[in-house]
Amino acid sequence: MDNYTDLNAETIDRWVESGWEWGVPVSAESCAQACRGEWDVKLTPLKFVPHSWFPPFAGTKLLGLASGGGQQMPLFALLGATCTVLDYSDRQLESERVVARREGYDIDVVKADMTKRFPFPDGSFDLIFHPVSNCYIEDVNHVWRECYRVLRPGGILLAGMDNGISYLFDNCDEPLTVTNKLPFNPLKNPEQMASLMKDDAGIQFSHTFDEQIGGQCAAGFIITAAYEDFDSDPTAAALVAAGIPAYWATRAVKA
Repeated sequence: MDNYTDLNAETIDRWVESGWEWGVPVSAESCAQACRGEWDVKLTPLKFVPHSWFPPFAGTKLLGLASGGGQQMPLFALLGATCTVLDYSDRQLESERVVARREGYDIDVVKADMTKRFPFPDGSFDLIFHPVSNCYIEDVNHVWRECYRVLRPGGILLAGMDNGISYLFDNCDEPLTVTNKLPFNPLKNPEQMASLMKDDAGIQFSHTFDEQIGGQCAAGFIITAAYEDFDSDPTAAALVAAGIPAYWATRAVKA
Protein backbone atom coordinates (compact mmCIF):
# COMPACT_ATOMS: atom_id res chain seq x y z
CA MET A 1 0.00 0.00 0.00
CA ASP A 2 1.83 3.08 -1.26
CA ASN A 3 -0.50 5.66 0.26
CA TYR A 4 -0.94 4.27 3.77
CA THR A 5 -0.08 7.65 5.31
CA ASP A 6 -2.97 9.23 3.35
CA LEU A 7 -5.28 6.62 4.82
CA ASN A 8 -3.93 7.38 8.30
CA ALA A 9 -4.54 11.10 7.86
CA GLU A 10 -8.13 10.41 6.83
CA THR A 11 -8.57 8.07 9.79
CA ILE A 12 -7.29 10.63 12.28
CA ASP A 13 -9.62 13.25 10.76
CA ARG A 14 -12.53 10.91 11.59
CA TRP A 15 -11.22 10.31 15.09
CA VAL A 16 -11.02 14.06 15.71
CA GLU A 17 -14.61 14.49 14.55
CA SER A 18 -15.61 11.78 17.05
CA GLY A 19 -13.96 13.55 19.98
CA TRP A 20 -10.60 11.73 20.03
CA GLU A 21 -8.67 12.59 23.22
CA TRP A 22 -5.59 13.74 21.31
CA GLY A 23 -7.62 15.97 19.01
CA VAL A 24 -9.36 18.17 21.60
CA PRO A 25 -7.75 21.65 21.60
CA VAL A 26 -6.45 23.19 24.80
CA SER A 27 -8.90 25.37 26.71
CA ALA A 28 -8.73 29.14 27.03
CA GLU A 29 -8.25 28.64 30.78
CA SER A 30 -5.14 26.51 30.23
CA CYS A 31 -3.78 29.13 27.85
CA ALA A 32 -4.33 31.83 30.48
CA GLN A 33 -2.50 29.67 33.02
CA ALA A 34 0.42 29.27 30.59
CA CYS A 35 0.67 33.04 30.32
CA ARG A 36 1.12 33.02 34.11
CA GLY A 37 3.84 30.38 33.81
CA GLU A 38 1.62 27.47 34.87
CA TRP A 39 1.70 24.72 32.26
CA ASP A 40 2.28 21.03 31.60
CA VAL A 41 2.44 18.94 28.42
CA LYS A 42 2.61 15.26 27.56
CA LEU A 43 4.65 13.19 25.12
CA THR A 44 2.96 9.98 26.30
CA PRO A 45 -0.54 9.31 27.68
CA LEU A 46 -0.17 9.94 31.41
CA LYS A 47 3.09 11.51 32.58
CA PHE A 48 3.91 15.18 32.19
CA VAL A 49 7.24 16.05 30.61
CA PRO A 50 9.66 17.46 33.22
CA HIS A 51 10.10 21.20 32.77
CA SER A 52 13.85 20.65 33.10
CA TRP A 53 13.82 18.93 29.71
CA PHE A 54 13.03 22.23 27.96
CA PRO A 55 15.31 25.17 27.18
CA PRO A 56 14.05 28.69 27.94
CA PHE A 57 11.18 29.28 25.53
CA ALA A 58 11.88 32.92 24.69
CA GLY A 59 13.57 33.02 21.30
CA THR A 60 13.42 29.24 20.83
CA LYS A 61 12.47 28.01 17.37
CA LEU A 62 10.29 25.00 18.04
CA LEU A 63 8.92 22.33 15.70
CA GLY A 64 5.88 20.34 16.77
CA LEU A 65 6.39 17.15 14.77
CA ALA A 66 3.13 15.26 14.15
CA SER A 67 1.92 17.40 17.04
CA GLY A 68 -1.21 18.99 15.60
CA GLY A 69 -4.46 19.30 17.50
CA GLY A 70 -3.97 22.56 19.33
CA GLN A 71 -2.81 20.94 22.56
CA GLN A 72 0.88 21.67 23.10
CA MET A 73 1.80 24.27 20.49
CA PRO A 74 -0.49 26.96 21.93
CA LEU A 75 1.21 26.69 25.32
CA PHE A 76 4.70 26.83 23.79
CA ALA A 77 3.76 29.87 21.69
CA LEU A 78 2.28 31.69 24.68
CA LEU A 79 5.44 30.91 26.66
CA GLY A 80 7.46 32.75 24.04
CA ALA A 81 8.61 30.14 21.52
CA THR A 82 8.45 30.69 17.77
CA CYS A 83 6.40 27.67 16.74
CA THR A 84 5.97 25.59 13.62
CA VAL A 85 3.67 22.58 13.59
CA LEU A 86 3.93 19.79 11.02
CA ASP A 87 1.09 17.28 10.71
CA TYR A 88 -0.66 15.32 7.96
CA SER A 89 -4.21 15.55 9.34
CA ASP A 90 -6.29 18.46 8.06
CA ARG A 91 -8.47 18.44 11.19
CA GLN A 92 -5.49 18.51 13.54
CA LEU A 93 -3.96 21.41 11.63
CA GLU A 94 -7.25 23.32 11.58
CA SER A 95 -7.37 23.04 15.37
CA GLU A 96 -3.97 24.75 15.49
CA ARG A 97 -5.31 27.64 13.40
CA VAL A 98 -8.47 27.93 15.52
CA VAL A 99 -6.59 28.17 18.82
CA ALA A 100 -4.02 30.59 17.36
CA ARG A 101 -6.83 32.92 16.22
CA ARG A 102 -8.58 32.60 19.59
CA GLU A 103 -5.45 33.36 21.63
CA GLY A 104 -3.85 35.85 19.25
CA TYR A 105 -0.45 34.34 18.52
CA ASP A 106 1.34 33.41 15.29
CA ILE A 107 2.22 29.85 14.29
CA ASP A 108 3.49 28.35 11.05
CA VAL A 109 1.12 25.51 10.12
CA VAL A 110 2.61 22.98 7.69
CA LYS A 111 0.82 20.01 6.16
CA ALA A 112 3.45 17.39 5.34
CA ASP A 113 4.05 13.64 5.52
CA MET A 114 6.87 12.88 7.96
CA THR A 115 7.79 9.77 5.98
CA LYS A 116 9.15 12.21 3.36
CA ARG A 117 12.00 14.74 3.63
CA PHE A 118 10.91 17.45 6.06
CA PRO A 119 10.19 20.73 4.20
CA PHE A 120 12.75 22.75 6.20
CA PRO A 121 16.40 23.70 5.66
CA ASP A 122 19.17 22.14 7.73
CA GLY A 123 19.52 23.59 11.22
CA SER A 124 16.12 25.31 11.29
CA PHE A 125 15.07 24.55 14.89
CA ASP A 126 16.29 24.59 18.48
CA LEU A 127 13.71 22.11 19.77
CA ILE A 128 11.52 19.36 18.31
CA PHE A 129 8.50 18.15 20.28
CA HIS A 130 7.36 14.79 18.90
CA PRO A 131 4.53 13.08 20.84
CA VAL A 132 3.59 9.44 20.26
CA SER A 133 2.88 9.18 16.53
CA ASN A 134 5.62 7.18 14.82
CA CYS A 135 3.52 4.06 15.43
CA TYR A 136 1.68 5.24 12.28
CA ILE A 137 4.75 5.01 10.05
CA GLU A 138 6.86 2.07 8.95
CA ASP A 139 10.35 3.60 8.92
CA VAL A 140 11.23 5.51 12.10
CA ASN A 141 14.95 5.72 11.30
CA HIS A 142 14.13 8.19 8.54
CA VAL A 143 12.37 10.40 11.08
CA TRP A 144 15.34 10.40 13.46
CA ARG A 145 17.70 11.34 10.63
CA GLU A 146 15.44 14.18 9.51
CA CYS A 147 15.07 15.43 13.09
CA TYR A 148 18.85 15.51 13.38
CA ARG A 149 19.17 17.36 10.07
CA VAL A 150 16.68 20.15 10.87
CA LEU A 151 17.97 20.74 14.41
CA ARG A 152 20.80 23.15 15.11
CA PRO A 153 23.90 21.87 16.91
CA GLY A 154 22.93 21.47 20.57
CA GLY A 155 19.26 21.27 19.59
CA ILE A 156 16.91 19.08 21.60
CA LEU A 157 14.56 16.29 20.46
CA LEU A 158 11.77 15.33 22.88
CA ALA A 159 10.05 12.17 21.65
CA GLY A 160 7.21 9.95 22.87
CA MET A 161 7.15 6.38 21.53
CA ASP A 162 4.97 3.29 21.69
CA ASN A 163 7.24 0.46 22.86
CA GLY A 164 5.28 -2.16 20.87
CA ILE A 165 4.05 -4.33 23.74
CA SER A 166 0.36 -3.71 23.12
CA TYR A 167 0.62 -5.02 19.56
CA LEU A 168 1.08 -8.51 20.95
CA PHE A 169 -2.58 -8.57 21.93
CA ASP A 170 -5.80 -8.10 19.98
CA ASN A 171 -7.51 -7.47 23.29
CA CYS A 172 -5.71 -6.12 26.35
CA ASP A 173 -8.41 -7.26 28.77
CA GLU A 174 -7.65 -10.01 31.27
CA PRO A 175 -6.51 -12.65 30.75
CA LEU A 176 -3.80 -11.30 28.47
CA THR A 177 -3.40 -13.65 25.52
CA VAL A 178 -0.64 -13.19 22.94
CA THR A 179 -2.28 -13.25 19.51
CA ASN A 180 0.28 -11.48 17.29
CA LYS A 181 3.94 -11.86 16.52
CA LEU A 182 6.24 -8.86 16.51
CA PRO A 183 7.09 -6.85 14.58
CA PHE A 184 3.50 -5.81 13.90
CA ASN A 185 3.50 -4.67 10.28
CA PRO A 186 0.18 -4.80 8.42
CA LEU A 187 1.88 -3.95 5.12
CA LYS A 188 3.48 -7.39 5.32
CA ASN A 189 0.76 -9.28 7.21
CA PRO A 190 -2.75 -9.43 5.68
CA GLU A 191 -4.33 -10.71 8.91
CA GLN A 192 -3.02 -7.73 10.84
CA MET A 193 -4.25 -5.40 8.12
CA ALA A 194 -7.72 -6.94 8.24
CA SER A 195 -7.86 -6.54 12.02
CA LEU A 196 -6.90 -2.86 11.84
CA MET A 197 -9.42 -2.14 9.09
CA LYS A 198 -12.21 -3.82 11.06
CA ASP A 199 -11.51 -1.58 14.04
CA ASP A 200 -10.96 1.62 12.02
CA ALA A 201 -7.54 1.81 13.66
CA GLY A 202 -5.58 3.16 10.71
CA ILE A 203 -2.30 1.53 9.65
CA GLN A 204 -0.10 1.00 12.69
CA PHE A 205 3.32 -0.51 13.30
CA SER A 206 5.29 -1.80 16.27
CA HIS A 207 8.90 -0.68 16.54
CA THR A 208 11.81 -2.22 18.40
CA PHE A 209 14.15 -0.74 21.01
CA ASP A 210 16.83 -0.86 18.31
CA GLU A 211 14.70 1.32 16.02
CA GLN A 212 13.43 3.75 18.63
CA ILE A 213 16.40 4.25 20.94
CA GLY A 214 19.19 2.82 18.80
CA GLY A 215 17.85 4.76 15.83
CA GLN A 216 18.21 8.05 17.64
CA CYS A 217 21.78 7.17 18.62
CA ALA A 218 22.60 6.07 15.07
CA ALA A 219 21.32 9.40 13.75
CA GLY A 220 23.84 11.15 15.99
CA PHE A 221 21.77 12.04 19.05
CA ILE A 222 22.94 11.76 22.64
CA ILE A 223 20.08 10.63 24.90
CA THR A 224 20.24 12.57 28.16
CA ALA A 225 17.04 11.47 29.93
CA ALA A 226 14.16 9.01 29.57
CA TYR A 227 11.11 7.56 31.30
CA GLU A 228 8.43 4.91 30.76
CA ASP A 229 4.68 5.46 30.83
CA PHE A 230 1.48 3.43 30.87
CA ASP A 231 -1.48 3.35 28.51
CA SER A 232 -4.45 5.55 29.43
CA ASP A 233 -6.93 3.63 27.28
CA PRO A 234 -9.45 1.68 29.42
CA THR A 235 -9.08 -1.26 27.02
CA ALA A 236 -5.46 -1.61 28.19
CA ALA A 237 -6.40 -1.96 31.86
CA ALA A 238 -4.90 -5.46 32.08
CA LEU A 239 -1.51 -4.15 30.95
CA VAL A 240 -1.62 -1.42 33.57
CA ALA A 241 -2.74 -3.85 36.27
CA ALA A 242 0.18 -6.12 35.39
CA GLY A 243 2.60 -3.19 35.69
CA ILE A 244 3.57 -3.31 32.01
CA PRO A 245 4.53 0.09 30.53
CA ALA A 246 3.50 0.70 26.92
CA TYR A 247 5.42 3.89 26.13
CA TRP A 248 8.84 5.52 26.32
CA ALA A 249 9.83 9.16 26.30
CA THR A 250 13.33 10.43 25.61
CA ARG A 251 15.24 13.68 25.68
CA ALA A 252 18.04 13.68 23.10
CA VAL A 253 20.57 16.32 22.07
CA LYS A 254 22.18 16.87 18.68
CA ALA A 255 25.89 16.46 19.33
